[in-house]
Amino acid sequence: MLQVRGLNAWYDHSHVVQDIAFEVRRGEIVTLMGRNGAGKTTTLRTVMGLLARSAGEIVFDGQPLHRQRAHARYHQGLAYVPEDRRIVAGLTVRENLQLGLLASGRRAETNAMIDEIAETFPRLKERLAQEATSLSGGEQQMLAIARAMMARPKMILLDEPSEGIMPLLVHEMFRLFVRMKQQGTTILLVEQNVERALSISDRAYILDQGHVVHEGRAEDLLADTEIQNRYCAV
Repeated sequence: MLQVRGLNAWYDHSHVVQDIAFEVRRGEIVTLMGRNGAGKTTTLRTVMGLLARSAGEIVFDGQPLHRQRAHARYHQGLAYVPEDRRIVAGLTVRENLQLGLLASGRRAETNAMIDEIAETFPRLKERLAQEATSLSGGEQQMLAIARAMMARPKMILLDEPSEGIMPLLVHEMFRLFVRMKQQGTTILLVEQNVERALSISDRAYILDQGHVVHEGRAEDLLADTEIQNRYCAV
């Protein structure tokens, strides 16, 4: 579904991502691993078209994306949930979900989609009328993911979804990712909780200093503590 070749990205004069290549097949969960500063978030932002300066080939569902802006990639079926969630203060959970359809051209489906999403996210179903920023951190993360899912994306990019969330909700969230995969959503995941991420992934790539240094089946990397310690340990 996603093919990336020769990807490079810069922040000002800093060459953060350097000539990397990877792919995500339809129906997979693929994890990008590596220490802080390895280039994982920059890779997601570049795939989504959010960096001003980048180069390389990005093909999504058979269509070249590297010349398209972020909103066009969204309309192709690519969704992105950033690490900071970007929940809109002053709006309810329901109203934040409605934002997920504003740019989709399917606003007439809003109520039906909220009902459908609420079944997938039972914690949100109980809180639709609640002010969104009053939710716990984990619930806000679920809301950010649910908002992205409102437009029924083919693939979703998730950046550090478990960051700062209590373990009980982390467990619930990773069960949700498995359920999303079963329902047909392809996932590209950046996650510092290596064991948890690999336990639900099909494959993984390890980034170090802007390069892909290792790739393989998730179950093999989960068993390879030497590789984990070399490239992912703090």
